[in-house]
Amino acid sequence: MSYDPEGEGARMSFRDRMSYGDYLGLDAILTAQHPLSQAHDEMLFIVQHQTSELWMKLALHEMGAARSRIAAGDLQPAFKMLTRVARIMEQLNSAWDVLRTMTPSEYTEFRQSLGESSGFQSQQYRMIEFVAGNRNMAMVRPHEHRPELVAPLLAEVARPSLYDTVLARLAAAGFDVPPRERLDQPHQPDPRARAAWAEVYRNPGTYWELYELAEKLVDFEDYFRRWRFNHVTTVERIIGFKRGSGGTSGVSYLRRMLDVVLFPDLWELRTDL
Repeated sequence: MSYDPEGEGARMSFRDRMSYGDYLGLDAILTAQHPLSQAHDEMLFIVQHQTSELWMKLALHEMGAARSRIAAGDLQPAFKMLTRVARIMEQLNSAWDVLRTMTPSEYTEFRQSLGESSGFQSQQYRMIEFVAGNRNMAMVRPHEHRPELVAPLLAEVARPSLYDTVLARLAAAGFDVPPRERLDQPHQPDPRARAAWAEVYRNPGTYWELYELAEKLVDFEDYFRRWRFNHVTTVERIIGFKRGSGGTSGVSYLRRMLDVVLFPDLWELRTDL
């Protein structure tokens, strides 16, 4: 006889109850794919980018909560959240492996359908950079046609970044690390912060929480750099050195982004040890 899980108590009727699909809003999610061509691989392209945006939403959720915990001096929960952000970045890296199964010929079949849309215009990606501390105000302009997208970015640059909040913990521990005057600028190497972190790394037993906090940020940026590198590799593999659909120089632009460092003090201090 066929197995019927209802015999062991499984709920089988959801006429008047919330189901799995109801809770997750799957009707909206699974009907949000609207290919504009007949190309088979356009569905892959859409789903890969939509799922990446969902992971970015979770990353922002965790980064915001971690920043609040760090600001309150409650570092242990923040460690868990930052670890989760690094694992999210690992998932985003794995997504490139799926997209790279698409060949240049297959992408060409539907690329024209994209118009001028591009991942370059991802507001959530920009927000991740802004929360971390890489605040380039020129990158707000692609969103100016949508005030509801610009407002959160402008609100973000008016508050201390995740790394600013971490530096405030260094100051609270007695290190000479004053707050930045311009929160709307990318983090630049700071000799005082570098010296403070070098002291933390030389004496991890004395400053264990700060030491672990620094390594959580390095883990995050490590995976973030890998994501950028995988992006460059995927784009070069599929379109070579053509211009990006959003008008950027494509691979050349993405290679330039590889040089952007989110937490420069944490990388430069290693030379001092």
